[in-house]
Amino acid sequence: MSPRGVSTPDVRERMFAAAERVVERDGPGALTSRAVTTEADCAKGLLHAHFAGLDAFVAELCLDRFARTAEQARALTRLVGQATVTENLDAVALALLDAAGPALSGLAMSRATSTRLIREALESGAPGFTAIEEAITTYLAAEQRLGRVPETVDPGTAALAIVGAAHHLLMTGGPGGPDPRPRVRRLVAALVETRH
Repeated sequence: MSPRGVSTPDVRERMFAAAERVVERDGPGALTSRAVTTEADCAKGLLHAHFAGLDAFVAELCLDRFARTAEQARALTRLVGQATVTENLDAVALALLDAAGPALSGLAMSRATSTRLIREALESGAPGFTAIEEAITTYLAAEQRLGRVPETVDPGTAALAIVGAAHHLLMTGGPGGPDPRPRVRRLVAALVETRH
């Protein structure tokens, strides 16, 4: 454990990762400030030293994970013409559904203040599902210009379907439920693969 007064490197990420482990393992109801700091093996008061309480911590955790996935989606433009369109899109869609995704969604939905903070941040421009949708739309349009996505595909509609399906699976799934990834993969393939 980090001694009192000693700097803990990457403390935010360390606590975020610890929270994800707690929620995945024990469910949203098990997440407390003490559970996070114990799992992160750091001083008990560290969470409150960096965040304005547990609700703010949960909101920041969810927003951080949204931002990471949005960045990954924006990186799709560097993959235009490489691998397959389905493989490239799968990586982003599945990032939304990684092991902690459903658990974090359940956690955020169970905490009204966290949900409000997340909504306010997204309304103020924090990257979320809209940024991911826009990045996928841009990517699909570029692939369409190369002939790798059928002309019959509307990039914006396909992006909305992918992000909307991931959002639906996050909101209706949970730890211990069926793996949502195969369904997302089938959806992506159905939307963008060329039919011969």
